[in-house]
Amino acid sequence: MTQPLVVDLPHRLGKEGAHRRIAGGVGRIADHIPGGAQAESSWEGDRLNLRVTAMGQSVTAHIDVMETIVRVEILLPAALSFFAGPVAAMLRKKGTEMLEDKSERP
Repeated sequence: MTQPLVVDLPHRLGKEGAHRRIAGGVGRIADHIPGGAQAESSWEGDRLNLRVTAMGQSVTAHIDVMETIVRVEILLPAALSFFAGPVAAMLRKKGTEMLEDKSERP
């Protein structure tokens, strides 16, 4: 097992707003993975536990929702550890877009 990949995503939605936004989008995670995937998720308070299985590999993640940040911690299997950089970059981009406060847009 490799070290967990940790990405902090700042937001201005507040804890409840970020929780709602994530809960509304978690069901579409498998749609973003080429080749088909299965995703299982469950909430424990403000923590989303997530397992995504695709192409014979399973990735687990924990998403902790806080007042001003969302912390994503991903445990990549050793076979996928060399994708840590691209995964972190994609999380920062897509996660920031998802948590953007659209009420501030002109």
